[in-house]
Amino acid sequence: MSPLPSASGLSSSEPMLTEGGALFVDGRELRVRISVRRRRLGLTVERDRTLTLHVPKGCEVRRAEDFVRSSAGWIDAKTRLSEERRQLHPTRSLKDGEIHRYLGRDHRLLVVDGGSAGIPAPAVRLVAGRLRLDRTAAADPELARRALADWYSRAGQRWMRGRLQPWAARMDVPEPAVRVRDLGHRWGSYRAGVGDDGVISLHWAVFQLPIHLVDYVVAHELAHVRVAGHGPEYWRLLGRALPECRRLKTELDELGRRVWMGDLA
Repeated sequence: MSPLPSASGLSSSEPMLTEGGALFVDGRELRVRISVRRRRLGLTVERDRTLTLHVPKGCEVRRAEDFVRSSAGWIDAKTRLSEERRQLHPTRSLKDGEIHRYLGRDHRLLVVDGGSAGIPAPAVRLVAGRLRLDRTAAADPELARRALADWYSRAGQRWMRGRLQPWAARMDVPEPAVRVRDLGHRWGSYRAGVGDDGVISLHWAVFQLPIHLVDYVVAHELAHVRVAGHGPEYWRLLGRALPECRRLKTELDELGRRVWMGDLA
C-alpha cells in the first residue's frame, strides 16, 4: 500500500494499517477494516464485545492509536451496553416442545424419528407448523444447535430470493450477493467487492425476527453500499428509503435482545 502524502507533499514514513489486521492500543485489540470510501475513522463495538476499527485507505498507525485513545470513554460505555444486552439473549435446551420463531411466528419443536429406511431426511424440517428435529441430532445438543442454525440459514437464503432487488432499486444501489451464515453477535454486514460487486451477509438468527425487521436489517446493510459508517449521510440515505428507520432501529434493539443466537442452556 502506498504511503499517504504528508502536508509538505512528501511521502509519510509512518507505518500504515492493513485490511483484516489487528491493532493493539492500551490493552485493547481492534480488528481493522479499510474502506476506500471512508474519510474519517470510526469504531464499532460488536455484540460479542470485540472492537472493529474502520479507517480510510492509507491510515497511519499513529493516527489510529490517537483516535482509539481519545475514544476510550465511548468504548467503555458501549462495551457495558453490549454486555447488558448480551445477557438478555435466551438460551435453549433444544428439547421436545420448545418454542422457536421463524419470521416472527412461533413454531413448536417436535423431536421425531428420522426418515424411512434408505431415505435420508434433513435433521430439521418445518412441517405443518412444527419444527421437526431428528431424534439422533436431538441427543447431542451441539449437533442439534448446528442442525437448527443450518435450517435457519437454508430457509433464510431461500426466503431472500427476490427480496433484495426491490430494496436495492428503492435505494438506487447495485444489488449485491446475499449470504446467510453465523456472524457471531452481528445482525448483518456488507463487504464491497470489485466494481458493483459486493456481498451482504445476514446472521441466520435474523430470520427469527418479524418480516418488517428483517427488511430493516436488509435496508440497513444496503445503505452501506453507498456510505461507510453510520454518520449523518448514512442515516439520510436510509431515511429516504425507509422513513421509519429510527423507530425500527429502536424496535430491533429491544426485540433483538430476546432472539436466540445459538446459546445452549
